[in-house]
Amino acid sequence: MSKLECVLPAAAALGECPRWDERRGKLWWVDIQAPALHGFDPKTGEDRRIDMPENIGCFSLTEDGGFVAGMRTGIFLLDEHGKVVRKLCDNAENPATSRFNDGRCDARGRFWLGTLDEPKAGGNAGLYRYDQGELARIDSGLLTSNGMAFSPDHRYCYHSDTPRFTIYRHTFDLDSGAVGPREDWVTFTPTDTDRGRPDGASVDSEGYYWAALYEGARVVRISPEGKVVEAHPLPARCPTMCAFGGEDLRTLYVTTARQGRPAAEIAQYPQSGGVFAMRVSVPGLIEPRSNVTR
Repeated sequence: MSKLECVLPAAAALGECPRWDERRGKLWWVDIQAPALHGFDPKTGEDRRIDMPENIGCFSLTEDGGFVAGMRTGIFLLDEHGKVVRKLCDNAENPATSRFNDGRCDARGRFWLGTLDEPKAGGNAGLYRYDQGELARIDSGLLTSNGMAFSPDHRYCYHSDTPRFTIYRHTFDLDSGAVGPREDWVTFTPTDTDRGRPDGASVDSEGYYWAALYEGARVVRISPEGKVVEAHPLPARCPTMCAFGGEDLRTLYVTTARQGRPAAEIAQYPQSGGVFAMRVSVPGLIEPRSNVTR
């Protein structure tokens, strides 16, 4: 595959958070609005659905094969079958208007995740770090926290505010988990015909940041200097996140959404809500696992 093609016609309402499990050879992903954790086996084409009790925005794998998941009301620990073991902490915001959205673990197993301000009016969303039972607010004033990722050398962490079309960068200290001030790293300029804005992301082994551009029908590769160096279109208007997988970590998987999209758009892009994939020349990185234990 030299271009992004649909490998799972899932018709997800809001597909998100693809994450490769190198131990089981599976791609895990979620549907936020039809809340479920999915396990896709690319060798057989089988996609296993595990229903969730509430909106699930993101998750990371744990060392014992389970999951730590950011949902609407808080962060939960799941076992290897996707069953809720216990709630780890509450959402620090009002779950009536906020839910956890995008997130991932750093190389020390801390879970970094952001929230979504559903009214998108007050900038009440934030970025958080969950570590050893403590939830710390790292950044604030956001509308939709997205695009959490770390550079391979652990010098920087990235996240985006999707409605503001901006990807941010902080200096990052892996040992302490501390971050420096937020800086605007990359900002996209919307046009009348293209409102592509940065959603979920992943970083490859060369430190390039791959961002899904929601309403942009493409995934872009951004250099460490903040320059878009590649753009890869796909037949879905709303890609949501990308992840590297396969035995060599050279298959790029992309989730997409179809909820609330106009009928004409779905007619033009009938595979919206599916999972797409293509082969890439630069591999990704093995995804760090959570330090949470049962």
